[in-house]
Amino acid sequence: MPNDAAPPAQLDRAAKLYGSFAALRPTSLTLAAGRIYLLLGENGAGKSTLLRMLAGLVAPTQGTVSLFGAPPEQTRHRVAYMSHAPMLYDELSALENLNYFATLHTQGGMCACASGSPEMALRAVGLDPALGRPVAQYSQGMRQRASLARALQSDPQLLLLDEPFSNLDVAGTAHIVDLLADFLTWPIAGAPNVRRTIVLTTHQAHLAKPIADVTLTIDRGAIVSATESSTQPELR
Repeated sequence: MPNDAAPPAQLDRAAKLYGSFAALRPTSLTLAAGRIYLLLGENGAGKSTLLRMLAGLVAPTQGTVSLFGAPPEQTRHRVAYMSHAPMLYDELSALENLNYFATLHTQGGMCACASGSPEMALRAVGLDPALGRPVAQYSQGMRQRASLARALQSDPQLLLLDEPFSNLDVAGTAHIVDLLADFLTWPIAGAPNVRRTIVLTTHQAHLAKPIADVTLTIDRGAIVSATESSTQPELR
């Protein structure tokens, strides 16, 4: 069963192979609560594979992954994942999208109240909940904000973001950077003493480094360096 005292994420020699190609080489890593982790690396280095493995969307070919001391399929209600694709329904407005996904979370026995409500999640990312236009008519930057709101509204203890700054202008990026730093401190519904953890990838490292506690660099499927301001994650 999930354990509040267990690390948010732990990989033990976890690897993902596609035939003879190693998308992620055997990796052992422990992520600590209350920290922001920045994943850097070239295209194809393994960043997205690692995120998807943490999200429980990709099973390791070998080794194990545990979230909060349990298999990922038992802890999905604590995790939110934002992928490259917006994962929104074009014919619905942003608020309609979030209301729909909130219903799915509720039906699955999960809380959908991170920011209090879908409306508050949209306001947090800088979107007007009253905007009735379908997502198909949104700019790419607005889609990106709505996608982040979708992830935030599920009140995740572990937030996984794949290129969250894509398609955002300078002002929009600065807003999201500040939001992520602030989100780390937001109390979790029903668990005020539990701290959040954020893992994000970006090709714009200079944007995220000011708020990152740990920077992990991935090269050809392996974590080759870990740089941090205080205590390093456990790398073996």
